[in-house]
Amino acid sequence: MARSLIRRLAEQLYGPEKAKKFWQRLEIIGDIAIIRQPFDVSLDELKPLAEKILEELPYIKSVWAAVSPVEGQYRLRKFAHLAGEKRSETIYKEHGCLFKLDITRVYISPRLGYEHIRIARLVEPGEVVVNMYAGAGLFSIIIARYAKPKKVYSIDINPDAYRYMVENVKLNRVESIVEPILGDAAKVIEEKLVGVADRVLMPLPELALDHLPYAVKALRKDGKKIIHIYLHVHAGRGEDPIEKGWKIVVDRLDELGLKAEKLFGRVVRDVGPRWYQVVLDIRVLKKSN
Repeated sequence: MARSLIRRLAEQLYGPEKAKKFWQRLEIIGDIAIIRQPFDVSLDELKPLAEKILEELPYIKSVWAAVSPVEGQYRLRKFAHLAGEKRSETIYKEHGCLFKLDITRVYISPRLGYEHIRIARLVEPGEVVVNMYAGAGLFSIIIARYAKPKKVYSIDINPDAYRYMVENVKLNRVESIVEPILGDAAKVIEEKLVGVADRVLMPLPELALDHLPYAVKALRKDGKKIIHIYLHVHAGRGEDPIEKGWKIVVDRLDELGLKAEKLFGRVVRDVGPRWYQVVLDIRVLKKSN
């Protein structure tokens, strides 16, 4: 409903062709609207749309422009305030869970909402889960609320994400299940989480292949040995990004003396021209002699 209204507002302001640059690049997080700034559009051109959004959608209190790609160790964007309250902290609701966060300090993407619940529905009672890049805790908390895991170790290197994660764990009353951990996922696993997990989440494509050996180390020898790995894959015309992703992961595991049982794969979203974010669910197996 909100996206169709914003599309109509953008078309009224800019015309149908130019409007595509605006409404397709918009996210709503709690009571904040974010417009990812097209490279050829100024902030001044975005402000009339921001004002219209506030006028037509009363539950939106603040509108910001994302003026950079996701970048840096903490995977953050730079933002510019466009209209409404000059406030970047909000409460975001997804699948009945509440998440307090600051859009300028914590990475979040509502486009991962389907993945959050999909993974939660795969977790079986009594499992131990390691989430290597937990952010404000969305995957971890939704798993705790919708499945019956024994424990979810929820790691993030960003101190602000960790602080919000701790608050969100309390907010959603899952303190007995989700254990927030501040630190580099590879080091945390090496120091305290070797051989504990039935299932490992790797929702950070930029680090997934480099950190795959640590995800494997976290798996229990007698557990389910499942890893959910997210990758950015380039696929040319006629190429299947999922098949390319499988080959990348199989080759990486082969380097580690392991093989993968393919459980599931899907394209999560487009991230650029012919670039795709894919998720691959794999079971890690030893090679037979």
